[in-house]
Amino acid sequence: MITFQKTIFNFLIISLISINIAHTQNQTMTTTQKLSEATFGGGCFWCTEAIFTELKGVESVAAGYAGGHVKNPTYEDVCTGNTGHAEVIRINYNPKQVSFEKLLEVFFNTHNPTTLNRQGADQGTQYRSVVFYHNEQQKQKAEAMIKALNKAKVFEDPIVTEVSPISNYYPAENYHQDYFANNPNNSYCNFVIKPKLAKFMKQYKADLKK
Repeated sequence: MITFQKTIFNFLIISLISINIAHTQNQTMTTTQKLSEATFGGGCFWCTEAIFTELKGVESVAAGYAGGHVKNPTYEDVCTGNTGHAEVIRINYNPKQVSFEKLLEVFFNTHNPTTLNRQGADQGTQYRSVVFYHNEQQKQKAEAMIKALNKAKVFEDPIVTEVSPISNYYPAENYHQDYFANNPNNSYCNFVIKPKLAKFMKQYKADLKK
């Protein structure tokens, strides 16, 4: 996994703010309209779910599948790589507490966006790096961050993250939800998720839920 200093990201976020991206969303939200959605694919959804669940401002995280062409796919279907779906997490968050830019920062800082259809030992189109945007503002912000990261050469190789409109999203089976929390003694959880989560929590201590 390629890692880099948070200060670089802080610089990039400041740069993104200077880009004239229109904010058309009403900042005064009603009680029933306070949450926004973001959908990311960054490899195995067990890992990404565990990370974003700890982030302040995130109300819920659900594992699922998106971007494919088969209706109601099962995990086994998606694992064949033939349905076109990516393993994703759908994040419900309070934009007054955490910005979409912060979610993007964490997303790019906790997986490798330069390997096509692969994260570590997990290979296949279902493990592709992807931002499924829910509106035009998310699209613009994702593309602007990718451009800024590539320009700053934060990674040795170019970013291959797909930026596509959200489509054909289906929640994953119940046993995939809160997988890390419910299976702490699982070998994958111990050897892959725990070290990754510990590193994230150390780096983003100020951004975690109390």
